[in-house]
Amino acid sequence: MDKLVARIAAVAAAVMTLSLAPAAPAQTKQLTLCWAAWDPANALVELSKDFTAKTGIAMKFEFVPWTSFADRFLNELNSKGKLCDLLIGDSQWIGGSAENGHYLKLNDFFDKNGISMKDFMPATVLGYSEWPKNTPNYYALPAMGDAVGWTYRKDWFSRPAIRKEFKEKHKRDLAPPKTLDELKEIAQFFQGRVIDGKTVYGAYLYTERGSEGITMGVTNALYNYGFAYENPKKPYEMRGFVNSPDAVQGLEFYKALYDCCTAPGLTNAYMQEGLDAFKSGQVAMQMNWFAFFPGLYKDPNVGGDKIGFFSNPAATTQATQLGGQGISVVSYSKNQGEALQYIKWFAGGDVQKKWWALGGYSCAKSVLNDPSFPGSAPFAKEFLKSMSMVVDFWAEPSYAQLLQAEQKRVHDYVVADKGTAQEALDGLVKDWKAIFKEEGKKF
Repeated sequence: MDKLVARIAAVAAAVMTLSLAPAAPAQTKQLTLCWAAWDPANALVELSKDFTAKTGIAMKFEFVPWTSFADRFLNELNSKGKLCDLLIGDSQWIGGSAENGHYLKLNDFFDKNGISMKDFMPATVLGYSEWPKNTPNYYALPAMGDAVGWTYRKDWFSRPAIRKEFKEKHKRDLAPPKTLDELKEIAQFFQGRVIDGKTVYGAYLYTERGSEGITMGVTNALYNYGFAYENPKKPYEMRGFVNSPDAVQGLEFYKALYDCCTAPGLTNAYMQEGLDAFKSGQVAMQMNWFAFFPGLYKDPNVGGDKIGFFSNPAATTQATQLGGQGISVVSYSKNQGEALQYIKWFAGGDVQKKWWALGGYSCAKSVLNDPSFPGSAPFAKEFLKSMSMVVDFWAEPSYAQLLQAEQKRVHDYVVADKGTAQEALDGLVKDWKAIFKEEGKKF
């Protein structure tokens, strides 16, 4: 009897212990989304809380600085890593990621779920989703529209004494430039001027050499003077398009603007240096991506009524450099089903409206073509105009080599004062032909 009692007591104690033990947490699915570390990423974290609330799928985010963004995630893809379930990758990655099998092809998924690329701005579908270009083969959903635009010190432009002096000198009112010649004229006017006891400079331009910076800057002059990547009637035929007389004039303009009207020392500068120069009151005008404009508008020192925005000015034509990214499902992910759920959710009209409201840049026509959109933010009208005239860099699998060739050629000419614009672009044609030849392209 004593043994039986002891066994009963032991069982009772065990039951009591189990009843008091904390319940094991329920296993929930989790997705990891990879992107760059910047303001829009913070907006996406906030937006994605709605996805978790709706589906129960937790979200984890892997954000890295832009300076290491390409190296980090291209290495991840090339090594077939499983860190990222979803990746918001640069537009130039689409060719290599499609051909190397890094991204899932989304056509069947789009068809089954009623997601139409006709519901997104054509330039973003072409730039972020399609490979080969101009074919209905989709490897991403347009996620973050972006382009190069300009900010200016609206408070400086509006000062009566400055306005009077400018009009006396140039016989027109001081206003945001509509042409590149006007932009240079304004930049020269502000260069070395003393405002509030501080010497200021005319314009901030991209000059960074190591990744993509100076290319993303100089194209905003090249395109507008007639530069083209290739003969539209004969792919990969570049002579007379990349190095045409008009393209040479565009490169000469960018160098002239750099020489006359930028702050000293900014010889290797990109996004963050531009933000710093503008926020510190160093420059009258700044080239940068629209993605940063919501944060600048909120800046207590240079935002609000002190800041204005304009799209890239025209020369013989008008265009601007495409930025932005699409969102893709990584083919090595073990959570592809859940990742596709996220894509479907993100494509929804209400989600796209909230994405814009939080500080992301929607590519959906339902958002951008809404009559209220141009007045929805101080930079919305200029963003909409810019997205109708964007041009992108090569999206070929060899884009990294193509990019580095241009980085070197234009930086050597613009910043390092080596050779002529004609020599720089002739050399670029030679570089690009060699890269394409090695790839087996015919031209």
